[in-house]
Amino acid sequence: MPGLFRVALVGGLLALPSPVVARPFTAKDLASLDRISSPSISPDGRYVAYALRSTDWDGNKGVNALNVIDLHGDASKPLVLLSGEKGGPSPSWSADGQWLYFVSGKSGSAQVWRANPDGSVRQQLTSFPVDVAAFKLAPNLHTLVVVAGVYPDCGTLACTKARDDAKAKEKGSGIEIKSGAARWFDAYLDDKRLSLFSVDLAQPGAPSEGIALLKDFAANVPADGDTNALVLSRDGRMLYFESIPPGSDRGAQSFSRIYAVPTDGSARPRVLVESGGTALGSPALSPDGSRLAYLAVSAPVYTPGRAALMMMDLKAGRTRELAAGGDWEFNRLAWSADGQSLLATGPARGQVALYRIDPASGRVATITTDGSISDFDSAQGSLAYVNESLGSPQQLFVQQGSAPPRQLTRAGAAILAETPLSTSEQFSFAGWNNETVYGYVIKPYGFTDDRKYPVAFLIHGGPQGSFGNAWSYRWNPQVWAGMGYAVVMVDFHGSTGYGTPFAQAITAHWGDRPLEDLQKGWAAALSRYSFLDGNRACALGGSYGGYMIDWMASQWSDPWKCLVSHAGVFDVRSQAWVMDVGSFVDVQFGSVADIKDWERFNPAAYANRWKKPILVIHGGKDFRVPTEEGIAAYNAARRAGAPTELVIFPDENHWILKPQNSVQWYRVVEAWLDRWTHGGAAASAGK
Repeated sequence: MPGLFRVALVGGLLALPSPVVARPFTAKDLASLDRISSPSISPDGRYVAYALRSTDWDGNKGVNALNVIDLHGDASKPLVLLSGEKGGPSPSWSADGQWLYFVSGKSGSAQVWRANPDGSVRQQLTSFPVDVAAFKLAPNLHTLVVVAGVYPDCGTLACTKARDDAKAKEKGSGIEIKSGAARWFDAYLDDKRLSLFSVDLAQPGAPSEGIALLKDFAANVPADGDTNALVLSRDGRMLYFESIPPGSDRGAQSFSRIYAVPTDGSARPRVLVESGGTALGSPALSPDGSRLAYLAVSAPVYTPGRAALMMMDLKAGRTRELAAGGDWEFNRLAWSADGQSLLATGPARGQVALYRIDPASGRVATITTDGSISDFDSAQGSLAYVNESLGSPQQLFVQQGSAPPRQLTRAGAAILAETPLSTSEQFSFAGWNNETVYGYVIKPYGFTDDRKYPVAFLIHGGPQGSFGNAWSYRWNPQVWAGMGYAVVMVDFHGSTGYGTPFAQAITAHWGDRPLEDLQKGWAAALSRYSFLDGNRACALGGSYGGYMIDWMASQWSDPWKCLVSHAGVFDVRSQAWVMDVGSFVDVQFGSVADIKDWERFNPAAYANRWKKPILVIHGGKDFRVPTEEGIAAYNAARRAGAPTELVIFPDENHWILKPQNSVQWYRVVEAWLDRWTHGGAAASAGK
């Protein structure tokens, strides 16, 4: 393997280049990479702010920073406006470009601050008695809407603070749940909700209270803190937001609506748009304030559907659909700064594209064609976005006018200089119903044409998800490639990015149609790529992918030397009653009125057939697929006589997030794969 070279200064003199031996990409490399998000470009297109998450390895956590790049200067030397933050700063420029607004905990609690572009002036704008979760700034420069967790029956933030303080003094630890879902993802639910408060920045000082806009509105607004669900009018007098109806069960079939509420608190929220059986979201207000665009998905909640792009004339009250002829899967919507077009992201055949839509004709044009766009922002004539791929972690790009895109960041450059990433290739084949199905193959580290390599066959979760041309900070194919394994991934029926019928084909068919795609995809990969060693392969999956591993253990285990099930659904019946999203199994498998339908594709019903070695991994705080599902799978394997091991991470949820836990996860998985494929020694060359 040819060496890389590093130039060093020794005693003030330029030393000769010394070779740097290339090495495999590792799990610690993955956990150590900086992560880029939340791009915000100033109105004049000169500055780009973004959030940067780095890893505190000894602290076993991520820490956040806020950087600003002057596009007229050296992009490699951004201004570090904030560092060492616990939460994301969520940067946003004022309409005049004079101030950058952000969330910071420098005062001891998370509050809204602002700074001028060079950071020489910084001002705290709120002094709430509770933490600020997020915010939205109106174009009028003085109306600020703040998101904070409160009790719906509290009229003030001080009331919430007092109640929290009183609860902290109580000796009892019981959480009283009187209605609705008991828990969500990794936390038990009390009656606290995210709510909205408006602040007039024209008033002096940093206020400790705001005007409550959602009194007695018992719903999280915005859900999960996503401020893309909020939009303010140009004059700051009206706020439009997406929410499920107040009082709805968070885990049930509740379709979201779009509401409007005045920011002076003079009236309660009113329903602006609703439609039975349709989820409405991503409201986007045109810069002139005359038109509200939004997405409407007519499908059962927790299933994918075609995202109709709707346009409402706010003055006339008329609504029409744009791009009506396409089966689009848009998931984020925003207006361009000049109001001449709409911008949207959406999955597209194993990638996530950025689109431009003409609001007059509805014509859709693709802006990006390679990789996956995770976030974007636009200014007059400029577009900033975060792109990632199988061969690159998240990086920030800017496109100004007709010039080609320019990469602004080199996140992970020091690590990636030492660890050449493996190449990938997309392939296709005829899957279930003779429909085209796509997948990816990633070559192992140190690949040569004259060898066969053991294989890691990865199965994605969701089930409406994708393992495509994107970078993952959890399940990353490059880590398995660094272990010496070739990687095969298949976007089976149920995956997103291939049209609504393709994604919905998995409903009531968790165990047959996707399995047929996986079988045919494995056969197609083996026939096409001679370096894949089909006799030394293990299959791995998480969430729905873990379910599929548990299902394959009885239905299709012959090709595999071993299996790895992470956070997998083992018993559909128990999952239906204990998961946080109560109606998920009803939608995916069939109604609780006829639960015999659940048994058709229930891994637990066939666990006595298990024979292949299976490693089971689960988080102890997982309420999406509760921990007992993993323990049950482990016990089932033991009773069936299949070799098995169980790994529990007591401090993790559905995902393994802490850096050192992630490295341990990969270490255990690698040892398991090496043990059963006997590829450890052969794959270790160059490690």
